Amino acid sequence: MMSMDPQTGHVKAWLGGMNYRHFQYDMVKQGKRQVGSTFKPFVYATAMDQLHMSPCDKLPLSQITIEANKYGNPEAWSPKNDDGNYGGDKTLTDALANSVNTITARLMDKVGPQPVADLARRLGITSNIPEVPSIALGTPDISVYEMVGAYSAFANQGVYTKPVMIERIEDKNGTVLYQFTPETRDVLSAESAYVTVKLMEGVTQSGSGARLRRTWMPKT
Repeated sequence: MMSMDPQTGHVKAWLGGMNYRHFQYDMVKQGKRQVGSTFKPFVYATAMDQLHMSPCDKLPLSQITIEANKYGNPEAWSPKNDDGNYGGDKTLTDALANSVNTITARLMDKVGPQPVADLARRLGITSNIPEVPSIALGTPDISVYEMVGAYSAFANQGVYTKPVMIERIEDKNGTVLYQFTPETRDVLSAESAYVTVKLMEGVTQSGSGARLRRTWMPKT
């Protein structure tokens, strides 16, 4: 687990393992795994930023096949929805809130894998991101450190701030030997970042993460 201040880049919490004495491997920065649906906001943000799409825009739930070699992918790609529903359509707000695979794939087909991968790299992700359609559903292996840094840009009006753990170094007399200067860069327009945050809020307000908003009461 990692948390940071999106404006300053200051890391507030970093939990890389249960006990360093017994587990000397940092799962925040060293550990990488497929990020799954947490990659989807990068696809939506690209569509918002480049195609100026609106959260109210609707796309069909029907299945989609991106043919082989269209974007350099060796095989045709036909993602499925977890609930098996392919009828009707949904707004982009509802689609991200409920993690609809086919609509994410349609957005990927509209913008192409390269702009999505490029956005992720500008957001501080240094892990390998193949420029193929399936990255839309989070097939790349990425660290918690990279994902937290990338997400922070959405909360910081589209400005990426590199995470930092040391603000300054002083000698025994209090003389400052090193002062950290934030490493920042503009990645998205403030409007696109704001819309992406609002889309992600839908996940916990009415979508697949709505249970996180419920109050847990212990049994008596």
